[in-house]
Amino acid sequence: MKVKVAILGCSGRMGRNLIQAAHEHESIELIGGSVRASSSFAGFDLGELAGIGAMGLTTVTELSQLNDAEVFIDFTSIETSLENINWCKENNKALVIGTTGFNDEQVSIIKEAGKSMPIVLAPNTSVGVNLMFKLLEITAKAIGDYTDIEIFEAHHRFKKDAPSGTAVKMGQVIADTLGRDLNECAVYGREGITEERSRETIGFATVRAGDIVGEHTAYFADLGERIEITHKASSRMTFALGAMRAAFWLSEADNGFYDMQDVLGLK
Repeated sequence: MKVKVAILGCSGRMGRNLIQAAHEHESIELIGGSVRASSSFAGFDLGELAGIGAMGLTTVTELSQLNDAEVFIDFTSIETSLENINWCKENNKALVIGTTGFNDEQVSIIKEAGKSMPIVLAPNTSVGVNLMFKLLEITAKAIGDYTDIEIFEAHHRFKKDAPSGTAVKMGQVIADTLGRDLNECAVYGREGITEERSRETIGFATVRAGDIVGEHTAYFADLGERIEITHKASSRMTFALGAMRAAFWLSEADNGFYDMQDVLGLK
């Protein structure tokens, strides 16, 4: 069985990797992709856009032109993703969202949409990253109560949100495991002379430089030892392949709000 997939926002760096991953995936049939109405890439061949040769599919500017798709993959922007949710809900389509930076209210809107459509919200679709989330849960259960917890992340200069959605998810997994409210215990910056670090806090450090694809590390540090759990991505293709896995899984899922932990059977 092949799942018919359309890619929303396919002219960006991630979109081009998604085109290639969909084209090469044995269980995915790529039926098209969208760009903004104002984009200079409107009407481009998807294969030429991705650098893999002509495919005979051209980019469109209206979702209705992709109506044959069963599952849509969205790596666009916060505002556009929220609009795409409404269209997919009205047209009985499943949706994988890789867009990051949603606030709590916007996540609530996405969860509500899951009552009437199958939807995966994944700040990071990498299989390795989602395995890391599970390792963080295990580690937090074992030593989180008596260690200092810090999260470091680094990305390319073009990334707009900070800290990254993946870093926030890491903090959320740890905080939930320890029964803490991340909104209350997160520390997003330190400067000047500060008081002694509180063990109840979870610190975040962010780097934006060059073409770093993505690096994330969680530190569980005690006096005398520390554990570091790290994931480093060297290619966006790892995220694209994970998104295809999510799309295939979602094609057979009931209406609901899911994440990559559901897709990978890690819950």
